Amino acid sequence: MPIPTKLSSIKAEVPSLLHLACFTMLFFMAITSAKAQPGGAMPDMSDSPAVTRWLKEKNIPALAVGFLENGEVKQMNVFGELKAGVPSRKDAVFNVASVTKTITAMVTLNLVNAGKWQLDEPLAHYFTDPDVKDDPRSGRLTTRDILTHRTGFPNWRSELPTGKLGFQFDPGTKHQYSGEGFEYLRRALESKFRRSLAQLADSIIFTPLGMRDTRFTWNAADESRFAYPFNAEGKQLEVVRNTEPNAADLLKTTITDYCKFITWILNGGGLSEALFKEMASHQVERKANSYMGLGWVIYDLVGNPVGNPVGNPVGNLATNGAYALSHGGHDPGVHTIAVVLPKSQKALVIFTNSDNGIKLYPDLFKYYLGAHGEAIVAIETRKNH
Repeated sequence: MPIPTKLSSIKAEVPSLLHLACFTMLFFMAITSAKAQPGGAMPDMSDSPAVTRWLKEKNIPALAVGFLENGEVKQMNVFGELKAGVPSRKDAVFNVASVTKTITAMVTLNLVNAGKWQLDEPLAHYFTDPDVKDDPRSGRLTTRDILTHRTGFPNWRSELPTGKLGFQFDPGTKHQYSGEGFEYLRRALESKFRRSLAQLADSIIFTPLGMRDTRFTWNAADESRFAYPFNAEGKQLEVVRNTEPNAADLLKTTITDYCKFITWILNGGGLSEALFKEMASHQVERKANSYMGLGWVIYDLVGNPVGNPVGNPVGNLATNGAYALSHGGHDPGVHTIAVVLPKSQKALVIFTNSDNGIKLYPDLFKYYLGAHGEAIVAIETRKNH
């Protein structure tokens, strides 16, 4: 299948800043910047006026938060302004950036679960990018390589001197974040099933879950309720109104819709117990106590609170093999993240429309997830491997 001609123009508008979607770098930036910033203490999240004041102190226009407990939505709110003078609303539409990949991953894994797709089958059976057709490594690339970010590709081909896609190392040999990998997977899926990724997602996820406000491309009807992106200085940025879908980026959704998706994940995500376990398994190490699973970052949380070395048992964390599934996203003027705790049946979803949005993560993690949230922060900011 040909490469969409508009993809390169879309990525030109969302430049190499997307490379910062590498989760470790984002989280480290969050903690260090949060510590350096002035501003009042975190408010009670049930006090909407106080939260709005807090956001203004942080120079963040809008914040959407969803908190799930016992496998169900417990709190869900949207605060602040979508743009200057436009109040937030519960059905506000956010660009969730790289959190898009969680949808693509779960579409793929549900096809695997149904016996219609294989994790370790070469994608060359269905698609080969013209840029790598003469490289024998293209014949070895698999879905597992893509979902674990071991393709050997850069984040985007525009980062390479030639502007063409190429392998920087052999597939499956090490971890390197790549949006190109997910786009490669999209083309392979679309080639085999003769359906677009949007159609596959509609049939597998969006329609069954009632996610009526979620789409891969821009919808002009959402203009009045869209959370416009803002830079760190509070300047409104240009909206990327993409007409071509992207498996790695630019999904538009609401906090209500995405919490439906996360509720589904907490209830197994349509997968067999064995496949869910494989999805949450340690496919490749990112850093101490953090791994890539299949489409999700995995955190081992037992013995990892603030101030404790790796592996030390502690009293304020459960010892039942607690772990988290997570994925973050960053585009210019956008910071988003989802964290899922399958053992305790809790989850947290955060959408912001600001380059400053990541500064809220440490406080929100502690507020909603307690010691487990602090453990994730500790893992991402620990300097030793």
